[in-house]
Amino acid sequence: MESRSTILAAVRANKPGEVALPSIRTIERNEISNCTDTFKNLVQAIGGKVEEIQYNEVQETVERLFPDAKYTASGTKRYKGTIQLEHITDPKALENLDVFVCRGLLGVAENGAVWLPESAIVHRVAPFITQHMVVVLNESTILEDMHAAYDEIDVAEYGFGFFMAGPSKTADIEQSLVHGAHGPRSLTVLLLKTL
Repeated sequence: MESRSTILAAVRANKPGEVALPSIRTIERNEISNCTDTFKNLVQAIGGKVEEIQYNEVQETVERLFPDAKYTASGTKRYKGTIQLEHITDPKALENLDVFVCRGLLGVAENGAVWLPESAIVHRVAPFITQHMVVVLNESTILEDMHAAYDEIDVAEYGFGFFMAGPSKTADIEQSLVHGAHGPRSLTVLLLKTL
């Protein structure tokens, strides 16, 4: 008992003083001169692709980008896949999914990430098991930074959701870069131009 008391007394005597929390610097609105260009550049820098299209071009763009895809699914009305997600009760039925298309709620200019709520992906497994991920995103929803993004997200409203930035990749396997190890091999953002 005496050793314990000695140790605790020494810890208390050497406890550092309290330090005020640092202020978090946020990017001021318009500090990023062009959120769209910054977002596009970062998506491409982390291995993704960006296609700027019009609202009515989603179906034809996905078919052009993935002409050999047999099993496709969609969480958006802008693309009709070969698999109807609302009829899938067992997620294992998606194991051969070639392309998954969904709507992104918002994009983040500072890191090229896209917020995907559960309502947009229908089945939680779809974005992780598909070979190729396509996110349809309105250009007007691109925000400056993660602080602005978190200000927009109401977790109580969305429940499950996640930020996706680029295709899945790892260099843990024999120090070689491998795409698709833990998720899609490719990520394409279809950026719907704001009129």
